[in-house]
Amino acid sequence: MSMDGLPPLREVIERHGLFAKKALGQNFLLDLNLTRRIARTAGRLDNATVLEVGPGPGGLTRALLMEGAERVVAIERDERCLAALAEIAAHYPGRLEIVAGDALKTDFSALAANTENVKIVANLPYNIGTELLIRWLTPSIWPPFYQSMTLMFQREVAERIVAKPGSSPYGRLGVLAGWRTDARIAFDVPPQAFTPPPKVTSSVVQISPIEEPLPVDAGKLARTTEAAFGQRRKMLRQSLRPLGGEALLAKAGIDGTRRAETLSVEEFVSLAREL
Repeated sequence: MSMDGLPPLREVIERHGLFAKKALGQNFLLDLNLTRRIARTAGRLDNATVLEVGPGPGGLTRALLMEGAERVVAIERDERCLAALAEIAAHYPGRLEIVAGDALKTDFSALAANTENVKIVANLPYNIGTELLIRWLTPSIWPPFYQSMTLMFQREVAERIVAKPGSSPYGRLGVLAGWRTDARIAFDVPPQAFTPPPKVTSSVVQISPIEEPLPVDAGKLARTTEAAFGQRRKMLRQSLRPLGGEALLAKAGIDGTRRAETLSVEEFVSLAREL
């Protein structure tokens, strides 16, 4: 038995035939010391409901429960993993809720209804991580339903989330995250920590909402950043032509010869307000 009284994860994976599927973006974390470090990065969990996406065989799920999470809601698309997760639920009666389904079709705010302290903690599947993050950053209602997000991404994506204007990773993610949240890279996770090992280093990112971000329509800001960084090597007067080009830039008081990566979050907000 492992430190939580459940069988070691390698044994669980073998018993249930849970080889990682590349099509689902799966890479399993088996080291409970590492998953507990991720859980601790999220802060105190004893009065929290934790939403987890893509738990797989439940390595991080177990760590969250070991660290005292009052309730964990795990959303898993892979039906092969449900039996292994059910064993964890039985070991922690009343504390683990398993939702069988696609995270991209899940109403997370509904799962968090009537709950004050909600945290999102996940080793996100690589193929949906960015899309989920953008959805969580751009809801129409703010402050959002969550108190914080502790998420694992490929290092390259993590650098884009925390990037500042003028840096090479700065782009759409950096603007959207910088607009409404404080984001930092907590620590890196080497490839050999996973089964199977990916070809890249991963990073855990801690994201906390800002209570009163600059007021602007989230959809308009998303459209503006998408257009600007969709052709990031071009001048803004060209990349933003579908949204108004020179006229839009003039209203916001921004030089049309500049490129997207030179604009601050505040300047992108100004552009979006003028749409």
